[in-house]
Amino acid sequence: MEMPPQHFFRLFTTNMIHALVIGLTLALVLGILAHKLKLSPLVGYLVAGMLAARPWWGEPVDSHIVEDFSHLGVVLLLFGVGLQFHIKDLLAVQKVAVPGALVCMAACTGMGALAFYLFGGDDCGWLNCVMFGLCICVSSTVVLTRVLGDNRLLQTPTGHTALGWLVVEDIFTILMLVLLPVIISGKELGPAIGSAAVKLTLLVLCVAFLGRKVMKKVLTYVSRSASGELFTLSVLVFALGFAVLAAEGFDASMEFGAFLSGMVVGQSRFASRAASDALPMRDAFAVLFFVSVGMGFNFMGMIEHWELALATCAVAFLIKPIVAYIVIRTLGTPLRMAIKTAASLSQIGEFSFILATLIATQYHMLPGYAANVITGVAIVTITLNAALYRFVPKIADRLEKNGVGARKNVVGNVPAPTDERHRIIVVGYGPCGEIMSSILRKYDLEVVVLEMNIDTVNRLVTEGIPVLHGDARLRSILQMAGVEKAKSIIVTTAAAPAHDIAESARSLNPAITVMAYTTYIRNARLLRSQGAETVFSGEEEVALSMASHTLRSLGATEEQVARERQDNQRKLAGEPPAQPTTTA
Repeated sequence: MEMPPQHFFRLFTTNMIHALVIGLTLALVLGILAHKLKLSPLVGYLVAGMLAARPWWGEPVDSHIVEDFSHLGVVLLLFGVGLQFHIKDLLAVQKVAVPGALVCMAACTGMGALAFYLFGGDDCGWLNCVMFGLCICVSSTVVLTRVLGDNRLLQTPTGHTALGWLVVEDIFTILMLVLLPVIISGKELGPAIGSAAVKLTLLVLCVAFLGRKVMKKVLTYVSRSASGELFTLSVLVFALGFAVLAAEGFDASMEFGAFLSGMVVGQSRFASRAASDALPMRDAFAVLFFVSVGMGFNFMGMIEHWELALATCAVAFLIKPIVAYIVIRTLGTPLRMAIKTAASLSQIGEFSFILATLIATQYHMLPGYAANVITGVAIVTITLNAALYRFVPKIADRLEKNGVGARKNVVGNVPAPTDERHRIIVVGYGPCGEIMSSILRKYDLEVVVLEMNIDTVNRLVTEGIPVLHGDARLRSILQMAGVEKAKSIIVTTAAAPAHDIAESARSLNPAITVMAYTTYIRNARLLRSQGAETVFSGEEEVALSMASHTLRSLGATEEQVARERQDNQRKLAGEPPAQPTTTA
């Protein structure tokens, strides 16, 4: 007897809600537990999928429903990659990231192929081996950014180099997703790649044209005249729409279409709003992707092929960072930066899942147990990378103390500046300077203190903090502090002649950022007029803090308090008030 359509829809809806509730609840609980254990939440999501696949809930969660939603997560994941992709980030570290990533991927692909050839059983044709190696040669963007962020390295030269490295790997993965159908179709490679190149070129031009002529106008209109949820909906429509356009109109992957749409939005003025409004939705669906991967993982299957699993884990967790370290050091990067960057790459993640699943299920170029081994290795390497990375800076410190990779040309106890860490010069080490220096050092920034009090200087020398005794207005003192390569100079005491210090610093480094503290608002205005980028006035901060507290006590919302604070800051700085935005 055929089921009526309404009954079928009700049954499907019930199964869908059941799958989402169980999958997301387990992901939430185990993600929090993983965070408490100082592991990546991805480990919790994968384990949640493993538990959801068991019939402990009356019946197992429908894996097909979770997998369908996970495809949406992959599309939005690639949209997020495109949104955050900036070619300038790659160009800034191209001398290390581009050759390093290419050499490391080639070496890991070769070692992965050799591992599969030795331990892959009867399915070890040369193309199968290469495909297996390609799946484990890329690191996880999600894991790396989380690990670097937790260790306060994301905005340092180490973080920039690692992210540039990942940009190269992301581009490689996108090309793999595009060229896989051509490579595996069995057609003559030259004409097939030529045809694919023409279609992809047309796709890029089409997305660029529609992005400039349609997307820009729609997002501008919605941003000015509609509510916030319509902006989020607009971003989602364009992300999924271009993904479908790529698949249906140009025979490309949906992931590539989503990546292109993310790039178009990312190059517009709506990039930051799209990231804050739309990416949380991406994260929710991406969680389902990791849950679906965990649901397909068979622990006993990994144990059965333990030799392949162990060899793959060695390639991802040991050989990859060793090769990366050798390449980075060969390119002239300092030891500390090389160790931190290489260690952050010792894992595989979401793109390995995507490639392995695609190659195994759609193109049948890998056996199911190989994709299962890759999933297991990802779980192991993500766990180990998140747990052990906190010891990497300590290892670098110990090596430098023993003279390995130590810097030369030290003036007093101030090392010569390098590209390894951003240098910040702090003038004055009173309460404000001490707090500022402490916070900056937590984020792996190199702080050099300029102080006139000799007792304070002697104490800082004993504590191992780089410090110089001298007048910060003198060019010779600033040169010894490394001002030519410093990112910022911060005057933390109101008694210091901030204008003279800024003038001397800019004469040696025109690009340096100057921040200063002063007591009175009139002095703050004078310093701003003389070119200081950021000035903090004691009178101004006290007035704004008191006004904010009063408004909160009278029931004002945080949005109102923030708006009033911003308007008054602009007024005190002599800037015009911000234009109000119209919302429905």
